[in-house]
Amino acid sequence: MEEIKTNTGALAESEQVQVRRQKLADLRAAGCDPFALTKFPQDAYSADLKEEYAALPNETDAGRTVALAGRMMSKRVMGKASFAHLRDAKGDIQLYVRRDELGDESYAAFKKLDLGDIIGVRGEVFRTKTGELSVRVTELTLLAKSLRPLPEKFHGLTDTEMRYRQRYVDLIANPDVKDTFTKRSLILKEIRAYLDEKGFLEVDTPILTPFEIGASARPFITHHNTLNMDMVLRIETELYLKRLVVGGMDRVYEVGRIFRNEGMDPKHNPEFTSIELYQAFTDYHGMMDLVEELYKRLAQKICGSLVISYQGNQIDMGHWERLTMVDAVKKYSGVDYHDWKTDADAIAAAKAHNVDLPEVPTRGSILAEFFDAFVEDKLIQPTFIYDYPVEISPLAKRKPDDPAFTERFEYFIDCTEYGNAFSELNDPIDQKERFERQVAERKALEPGCKAQVDYDYINALEYGLPPTGGLGFGVDRLVMLLTDSASIRDVLLFPTMKPLDAPKQAEQTPEAKEQPQQAAEPAPVQEAIPTPLVQTIDWSKVEIEPLFEDMVDFETFSKSDFRAVKIKACSAVPKSKKLLQFTLDDGSGTDRTILSGIHAYYEPEQLVGRTAIAITNLPPRKMMGIDSCGMLISAVYHEQGAERLHLLLVDDRIPAGAKLY
Repeated sequence: MEEIKTNTGALAESEQVQVRRQKLADLRAAGCDPFALTKFPQDAYSADLKEEYAALPNETDAGRTVALAGRMMSKRVMGKASFAHLRDAKGDIQLYVRRDELGDESYAAFKKLDLGDIIGVRGEVFRTKTGELSVRVTELTLLAKSLRPLPEKFHGLTDTEMRYRQRYVDLIANPDVKDTFTKRSLILKEIRAYLDEKGFLEVDTPILTPFEIGASARPFITHHNTLNMDMVLRIETELYLKRLVVGGMDRVYEVGRIFRNEGMDPKHNPEFTSIELYQAFTDYHGMMDLVEELYKRLAQKICGSLVISYQGNQIDMGHWERLTMVDAVKKYSGVDYHDWKTDADAIAAAKAHNVDLPEVPTRGSILAEFFDAFVEDKLIQPTFIYDYPVEISPLAKRKPDDPAFTERFEYFIDCTEYGNAFSELNDPIDQKERFERQVAERKALEPGCKAQVDYDYINALEYGLPPTGGLGFGVDRLVMLLTDSASIRDVLLFPTMKPLDAPKQAEQTPEAKEQPQQAAEPAPVQEAIPTPLVQTIDWSKVEIEPLFEDMVDFETFSKSDFRAVKIKACSAVPKSKKLLQFTLDDGSGTDRTILSGIHAYYEPEQLVGRTAIAITNLPPRKMMGIDSCGMLISAVYHEQGAERLHLLLVDDRIPAGAKLY
C-alpha cells in the first residue's frame, strides 16, 4: 500500500516546485492543459450533502449522483482503489476512487495528482462501512494545477507573520480562519439589517478629500495629477455625513474604509473599517440606547448568548454600566475634578500621581489623562463613559448646565474603547472657533503641518443642522470581540505589512537613486539596525549636552544593573502619543515590561526582535496605569534646537541577560 499524507517527503520545497512544473509540462505536451478549462458544472457542496444524508446507514448508497469541485487535500493510493479528500467552499468530503470505475487512463492520471490540485468530480453519494459519507468517483477532471506544495498537513501554516502575508495559504491550511471572516461578513450584514430597520439610509462619501483637517490623526497624502493638487485619504466620515443631515437626510450611516498614517499594534492598522451614523432629533443618550440594543443583538446572533468569552474574560453584553468621566476618575483614583479650581491645581495633582501632562495642560485635558492612567484598564464589562471635557471634544455639543463639558461618550469593553458618540455641535459660531483653535494648537506643535479649517462644513452648519446624535465605532475591534481574536490582523484578510525587502529600499536615498549603478558590495551578515524616524544628521549642527562635572562613586554606579534585553513585543500605549510598551526577555525566564517615551522616533514594528540595553533593577514606576519595570537606554542630543533620540541597539548575537561592565 502506498500512502501519501504530506507533500514534504524528502524533497525541499524548491525541488517539489520543479517536479510539479514538470508534471504541468508533461500534461501540456499530452494536450491536457489544466489552465485552459473555463468552468465545471458543480451542483453540490460537502456540508449540504453531510446534512442531507446525516441519517444514511453505513454501507448504503444515497441513490444520487453529484458534481463537486474543490481542492484535493489528501490522497491515499492503495493499488486499484484509493481515497482522497476534496475541500470545497463549505468543507471537506471523502472521495473513493477505483480504477474499475474511473478507467485505467484516468486512474493513472489521478495517481499523478498533487495535494493542492483543484479538481472536479462526478460520482455517487454513499456511506462507507466505517461511517464516513463519501462520493464514489466515476469522472475526474483536473481544473487547475497547484505548482507549490501546501504546508505540512499536521502542523499547517503556523508562522504568524507568514499567515498574514500569505492569507491565501492561511485559508487553505487553517480552515478555522475562514470561520472568522465568515462571521465578519455576518456581523456587517446584521449591523446593516439593524440600522435599515431603524430607518437609516446607507450612503457613500469621498475617500479622497481636498485638504488635511485639524484633527490629531495623521493622514496619508497623495497627489491628483489632473487637478495638480495634493489630496489626503480620509481619517473620518463625520463631516460629510453631517452635511447630509443638514440637507434633510435625517438618518444616515456609512460603512467606510478609514486611513490613518500612525502606529501599528494588535489593535491598530493604518487602514480600518468604521461605521458612522447620524440621527436627527436625538442626543447622545439616544445613541447609548442604540449601542446597547445593537451589541446585545449581535452577541445573541453571532455568539448565541449575551455572555461571551474574550481572551479569558467572560463579558456580559446584557449589562452596561454608565459613568461620567468625573465620577469614573473619582471612583478609581480617588481624585475629584471639582477640587481643581485652576489649571495649576490640575497640573499639581497630575505630578503628585505620576500622570503624564498633555501637550496643552488644562483641567479638562488632565482629567482625560487621569482617566487613561487609572480607569480604562478597569473597564472589563461593557461601560459607557460620558460627559467629556470640551478640550478633547471639538465636535460635541457643550452641556447646557456645565459648558466645560460636552455631551459625548465612549464605550469600553475588556479595557478597550470600542466607539465614540456625541450630541453633535450644531452652533456654527462655536464650531468655527473650536476648529480654528484646534488648527492653531496643531500648528504650534507641528509647524510644518498643513492642517486647515473646513470652512465649507461651517458654511453647511450656517444653513442649520438639527439637534443630532452621532456615533462612530470600529468594525475590526468589534469583530475581534465577537470572534475572540487577539489581534486586529486576525480579522483583516490582508493586514498592512512591511515588505520583506523594506530595509534595502529604505537605505536607498533619492540622491542615491540618481547616481549610476555601482557594483554591489557583499551584504553584511547581520541585518541593519532600524533607524529612528529622523533619517539624516547634519553633524555640524549637532549639540551635545555638557558632561556632568559631579562625580559618582564607583560603588553607587555598580549597583545599576545594565543588561542586554531581547524585544519580544512592542506596541503603542493607548491614549498616549509618546509611550511604547515593550515586552522584554531579560534572561530571567520571566517577561519584563518597560514603557519608554520614544514613539516620536520609532514605530513598534521597527523594534521587535532587536537587542537593546536596559537598567533592570529600578523600582517599578506606574505610567498610564502600567508598571514600568526598568529603563531602556537611549542616546539623546540636539540638532538645531530639536531633541533627537536613538535607542541603544546592539548586536543580536548578544544573549538576553548579558550583563554590561
